[in-house]
Amino acid sequence: MRVKTVPKELVISDPRINERIRVTEVRLIGPAGEQVGVVPIDQALRMAREADLDLVEVAPEANPPVCKVMDYGKFKYEAAQKVREARKNQVNTVLKTVRFGLKIDDHDYNTKVGQVRKFLKAGDKVKVMVVFRGREQSRPEMGVNLLRKLADEVTEFGTVESNPSIDGRNMVMVIGPLKNKAEARAEAKKAQAKPAQAEATLEN
Repeated sequence: MRVKTVPKELVISDPRINERIRVTEVRLIGPAGEQVGVVPIDQALRMAREADLDLVEVAPEANPPVCKVMDYGKFKYEAAQKVREARKNQVNTVLKTVRFGLKIDDHDYNTKVGQVRKFLKAGDKVKVMVVFRGREQSRPEMGVNLLRKLADEVTEFGTVESNPSIDGRNMVMVIGPLKNKAEARAEAKKAQAKPAQAEATLEN
């Protein structure tokens, strides 16, 4: 069975341009963004040709459709550039996990708090997990107290998104960063640039 391919010019995401605009009249926007008004399609096409530009249908659902005189090749290139730039700048928040024992000693506790701060500062969410062993499961309030204590120690970088809850043999709490990942990266770059600027000032 042959698969019928759709011609590239008929892909819905691409607007109709020039002679592919098959209506009798359009609401026309000129090359400088000026409102020309409702004109016959022939007049709109002639205006585009005289300006050595394209007639592009920008609002096909309107009545009559809205068309603009523009450089369609340049428009597509700039749109593709914006999409690429947006993808490059798009950074996804990662969910990191930090585990505690209920009877964790002060040194290990401080180390874990440092890890949580580091993750939040980088713009990542943190799932903090208290692992209960044996009879410790009968003392859930101790887990709640430990998690709340930790939350209080990282308020500079994050806020509780999910309060302590039992998950099997564990108690879990989720802390979200105050700054998203893109903001955190921008801040880190800014901080790295400051010493370099200071060195340049000293050299001068």
